[in-house]
Amino acid sequence: MRVCSLSSVKNRIVLGQPLAFSVRDTDRTLLLARGQVIADEAQLSALMRRGALVDASELAESARQTPAPTRSAAYLRERLSEEWGRSQQEVRNALSSPPERMAEALDGATALMLSLIDSSPEVALSQVVRQPESTSGHYGVTHSLHAATACQAAARYLGWGPDDQRRAFQAALTMNLGMLDLQARLSSQVSPLTAMQREAIHEHPIRSVEMLSAAGIDDPDWLEAVLQHHETPDGRGYPHGVGDIGELAEMLRYADIYTARLSARANRPAMSAAQAGKELHQMAAQSPLAAALIKSFGIFPPGSLVRLASGEVGLVVRNGDKAHRPMVSALTNANGEPRQTPVLRDSSREDHAVVALLPSHASPIRLSDERIAALIAAA
Repeated sequence: MRVCSLSSVKNRIVLGQPLAFSVRDTDRTLLLARGQVIADEAQLSALMRRGALVDASELAESARQTPAPTRSAAYLRERLSEEWGRSQQEVRNALSSPPERMAEALDGATALMLSLIDSSPEVALSQVVRQPESTSGHYGVTHSLHAATACQAAARYLGWGPDDQRRAFQAALTMNLGMLDLQARLSSQVSPLTAMQREAIHEHPIRSVEMLSAAGIDDPDWLEAVLQHHETPDGRGYPHGVGDIGELAEMLRYADIYTARLSARANRPAMSAAQAGKELHQMAAQSPLAAALIKSFGIFPPGSLVRLASGEVGLVVRNGDKAHRPMVSALTNANGEPRQTPVLRDSSREDHAVVALLPSHASPIRLSDERIAALIAAA
C-alpha cells in the first residue's frame, strides 16, 4: 500500500464533511473510514501530529470521482499562497527522496499539487509565469514543477481524463530527475558547458528512468515519456536518436522548452508568455500538443501585468474568449493612480483592450502572492 501523509492533503479536507478517503495510523491501522468526518481543527491537528496517513490509491480515486472542495475568496486570500509554498517544499522533498520512499512521496506531492490546481487553475498558471522576488529556490525543482503544471494545463485543455492528466503531471515532474542539481548550477552559469556537463545532459533521460525504476515506478507510458522527452521526429534528438516518439513525450518536450523560456537565466532574461508561445509555435506549428500548451496559458496568462487602452494598469486574472482578450483587474485609474478597490475589466471591449505587457516591477502596488491569489479569487 502506497501512502502519503494526511498533512500533505490537508486542503482536500472539509471539516464536518464526509471524508473521500480513509485515514490510517502510522502502522496502517484504520482510524477513520471513508465517509466519516473530521469534526474540527483540533481533531485534524491531533491526527497530523501523530503522523496519520492516507492510502494514495483511495486519494487518486476520490480525485477522479469528486471535484476539489470549493474555496471561497477569503480562503484563497488567507491560505492558498501558504499552501502553494508548502506544496513546493513537498515536491522538493519528493524529488530528493531515497528510492524506497520516492514513489510514496511523489504520490503525496502530486495529490497535493493537483488538488491545489483544481482549486484555482488560474493561480497555478500565475505561479508559472511570474518571476520570484528572490533566487533562493532550487531552479531544477522549480522548473520541474512549472513544466508539470504546464503539462497538466495542456492535458486538461485537450480533454484528457484525470488519469492521463495525472500521468502527464508526474512524468513532467520527474523527466529531469537525473540532472536536477546540474540544472540548478547551469541556471547561474555563464561559461560554456564542460564535456562532463554535456555528457550528463545527454544521459539524463536514461538516468531519470533508472531512478524511477529503482523507486518501483513501473508505468510504461510514464517511463517511456521520460526516456523520450528530448527525442525529435527527425531523429536528431537524444539520448537514442529515435524518430518515433510518443504523444506524452512530445508534450513533455514542449512544456520543458516553453517553461524554460519563462524563467530568467544568468545569460538571458525571462521571456513573456507571448514571446515563448511565438517561439514554440514557430518550432511546432503543426502540433496540436504545442497549440494546446500555448492556448491553455494564453498570450496574457493570469498573473501578467498589463496596460489597457483606458490608461489603467491591471493584473490579468483569467483568460477571456480570445487569447489576446483576458479579464483584467484594474489596479489604477486612467491617470495611473492606485485604486483602493480594483475593478474588473473585460479587455474584449475596445476601450479596455490590452495595449502593453508590463514587467512585474512596474506594478503601482506591491503584488505579493497572497494579493495575487485574492485578486484572482475575486474575479
